Amino acid sequence: MADVREKIAEVDPVWTRIKAEAEDAVRDEPLLGGLVHSSLLHHATLERALAFRISMKLASGEMSEQILREIADEAYAADDRLGIAARADLVAVYERDPACHRFLQPMLFFKGYQAVQAYRLGHWLWTQGRRDLAYFIQMRVSEVFGVDIHPNARIGKGIMIDHAHSIVIGETAVVGDNVSMLHSVTLGGTGKEDDDRHPKIADGVLIGAGAKVLGNIKIGYCSRIAAGSVVLEEVPPMKTVAGVPARIVGEAGCSQPSVMMDHLLSGSDHLPEG
Repeated sequence: MADVREKIAEVDPVWTRIKAEAEDAVRDEPLLGGLVHSSLLHHATLERALAFRISMKLASGEMSEQILREIADEAYAADDRLGIAARADLVAVYERDPACHRFLQPMLFFKGYQAVQAYRLGHWLWTQGRRDLAYFIQMRVSEVFGVDIHPNARIGKGIMIDHAHSIVIGETAVVGDNVSMLHSVTLGGTGKEDDDRHPKIADGVLIGAGAKVLGNIKIGYCSRIAAGSVVLEEVPPMKTVAGVPARIVGEAGCSQPSVMMDHLLSGSDHLPEG
């Protein structure tokens, strides 16, 4: 199986591009040679590079880099979906973040991307019944990246979390494919209930900085939540909501708001009263 994965990597356009960019980076800045070689060029596949990178970032006196790397290698070997999602997330960051100019940037420098990949490892552990270890991963992701995602939350692929500081996603939250969110977003509950209590975010949703979506409510596909909004009620597909509490202020503005990353309310939109 390992040989098959390495052969696949030879025709993997994402990994091929990362390696080419890594070689350019070493040539342009030799002082980063050790980091780039150990994190990227030393590895045969994207999955192995991610396992190394995650283990290096999350290692502490409580759990070594070697143990974490063995766990990550096991996860990537067991579930091809982890590598597929990692590639989709990386392309999403490159396409949507104007500060991202190379594929290697999320791998090496962007904590939003790295935190999501570490969450995916914790989620895999959760699905395997290894819940205490999943909680450990959640704790370290929160401590290292400032991103707190419960390992039972279900998150699709093509996810872009820009800046990523103070992101909170609760235990029963569901996030669809191709969702974009900025820093300080909360997908939380509204009380002490212990059943299904967190938001369900459909595909293609754009969530602005500081927005809070609370309760077991549905946010329709390709909708847009304005920065700083507090969403307490269901949002229909392809609408823009804003305010505290949030109300519908217009259409989504385009067919793919999470890709266009347009946070500005158009002239046809109107702010909710009160």
